[in-house]
Amino acid sequence: MLTIRPIRREDHAAWLPLWAGYNAFYERVGPTALDPAITAMTWARFFDPYEPVFALVAEREGRMLGLTHFVYHRTTTAIAPNCYLHDLFTVPEARGQGIGRALIEAVCARAKEDGAARVYWQTQTTNTAGRLLYDKVAKHLGFIVYTRFL
Repeated sequence: MLTIRPIRREDHAAWLPLWAGYNAFYERVGPTALDPAITAMTWARFFDPYEPVFALVAEREGRMLGLTHFVYHRTTTAIAPNCYLHDLFTVPEARGQGIGRALIEAVCARAKEDGAARVYWQTQTTNTAGRLLYDKVAKHLGFIVYTRFL
């Protein structure tokens, strides 16, 4: 049986390899790896009541199989906050078992409960497997993301 639940402080050791796997997917390894201070701050934000950053994990039989991180933020086009599903990862050996979908649905349920107007996310165009799921659970609005690093 799959359980989706909020992350707990004692989950750090199990969360860390999933976080590393997520970052590896986006080629943030070796010379392009995240600074460990970013990982430490990300972890701390989940437990800071002043931060609008949250994490859910998926586990089965005591083993953590997936994670999602999401952020609430204001917008100029609605009164209610938006929810940005920032990170989603399932361990490779558990993919295709509905874990990603369950994590997305849990974020959507939580966001609705918290009064958010919408949940949205982005992915690389080359993330074929992810996009197969995303096309089933949400609508692609056709936006292209531009980034300027400072």
